[in-house]
Formats: sequence, structure tokens, C-alpha cells
Amino acid sequence: MENATSVPNALRDPLLPSDQAIINNPKSTPNPWDDRRNELCHGIHNLSQFIKHVARRIANLFISIGSFLRKIFSFTFTVQGLNSKAEHSLVLSPLQEERLQNLRRRLEVPFDASSVEHQNALRQLWRLAYPERVIPPFKSDLWKEMGWQGADPSTDFRGGGFISLENLIYFAETYPESFQRLLHKQDGVRSEWEYPFAVAGINISFMLAQMLELHSGNPTTKAGIHFLKLLGGDEMAFDRLYCVAFQLLDSKWLSKRATYMEFNEVMKSTRVQLEQELGINEISSIRDMPAYILLK
Repeated sequence: MENATSVPNALRDPLLPSDQAIINNPKSTPNPWDDRRNELCHGIHNLSQFIKHVARRIANLFISIGSFLRKIFSFTFTVQGLNSKAEHSLVLSPLQEERLQNLRRRLEVPFDASSVEHQNALRQLWRLAYPERVIPPFKSDLWKEMGWQGADPSTDFRGGGFISLENLIYFAETYPESFQRLLHKQDGVRSEWEYPFAVAGINISFMLAQMLELHSGNPTTKAGIHFLKLLGGDEMAFDRLYCVAFQLLDSKWLSKRATYMEFNEVMKSTRVQLEQELGINEISSIRDMPAYILLK
């Protein structure tokens, strides 16, 4: 029997390399999973880069859209702001400025019972109201027939000043038929407790001055701004508007079938309509106002 040492080397050597040999020499045997793993990693990397690229493009797109929208809204608000400023701004012509100052001076004059001019104006109003009657003394119950609250008309001028007397005189001289109808309450079915004519007239003067913002600064409302434009074409625009307001008040009084206790409510309604009509851009004079047709 032969010695084991005589066995050929080829039979004693392994047919495949050992595990240690593979570890020590990984390239000695190719592994198909390595290639697939490399391909997969490369694909994932490319996909990641693509997603990042798309995300950047989307982000840039949203940034561009946001910038565009900001510009649009900014432009819109700017235009709206300019329109608002243009609507409420007013550059007065020298004529408008002169007539506005004259009107303001009139508004500042209080009624002075000791003034001969003011006394004569009150007498003139009586003559226009009652041409056939004798002028009463300045303190007489007869004045109540015109719609003064007491025997002394001078006590009723506190709110309106001398201009309210001028307004009544202008109404009587310019639109005598309407003046007489309102004074004598000739239109419609009247209330048993009517508004006093003269005192209502004083309230209308006061209301118009407030509505048109005539006491200080330039008007900011559309009605006030438009009125100054009308004043440039008609020096008596305030007095003429007064006549329209008085006639409109009486018309609303009748349609509402109002009583004395509802006078303030009717006055507010009158003011609202006047503001609306003065806001009509097409109006170029007081005569163009829809309510002007009520005057005769």
C-alpha cells in the first residue's frame, strides 16, 4: 500500500478556490449582481438629479408667477389709488375760488336785528310773501303766519345766519309761484300739523352748507366737488340749489304724508337725493338736476 504522501498534488488541491481566496481576490470570480447593483445605483442617481431639476424649474416658475401677480396687483392698486385721488381732488379755477370765498363770507354773517340792512331784508321778505298786506313791527305775532316760531323772527336765525334770509328772498323773487305755493301749503293733502315755512327754510340753508362742506377747506365728497364746478358757471348756484331743495322737501313731505315730528326724517331724505343728483357727472348746472323740474 502506497504512502498518502504519494498521492498526486492535483488530487490534494481543491477544485474551486477557497472562500479566503475569494475574499483576498474578489475579481477572481465575476458576480452578476454587482453589475445590476451598479446599474440600479446609477439609475437612482439620474432619477434624483432629474427630480431636483424639475423641482427647481417648478420653484422658479412659481417665483415668476408670484412676481408677475405682485406686479399686476400693485399696478391695479396704484391705478385705483390714482382714480380715487383724481375723483376726490379738485383744482379750482380763479373764478371758482373767488366765488367760493364770496359764498363762505356770506355764510359767516350772522343775522343782526340791530342792522338796518338786515331789518330791510326782513321787510322785503314780508312784501314778497304778502304783497297786499302791511308790514308788521319786528316783534309781532303776525310773523308766525310766515312760519317763524315766535313773535320775533330774529331769534330763529341762530342756525342759518343772514344767508338763510337771503335764500328766502331769492326764492320769492326767482320762483314766485313755487314760493307762494309752499308758503301757503297749496299742494296736496296737508298734515294737520304742518312744518313751519320760514324755519324750514333756515334749516335747509344750514343743511346745504354742511352737505357741500362749505365752511372750511375744499370739499371731499363727489357732491361737494361737483357743486364747486357748477358754482364756476353760476354765481347763484347755492341759492338756486336752495330753491330746488325746498321744493323737493315739500314733495317728499307730501308723498310721506309726514307730520311735524317727522320733519328731520324728511330733511335727511331730501339731503340724500340732492347728494345723488349732484353726483351725476352729466349735470352742468343746477337746472340740469332731475328735481329742478319740480320748480315752477
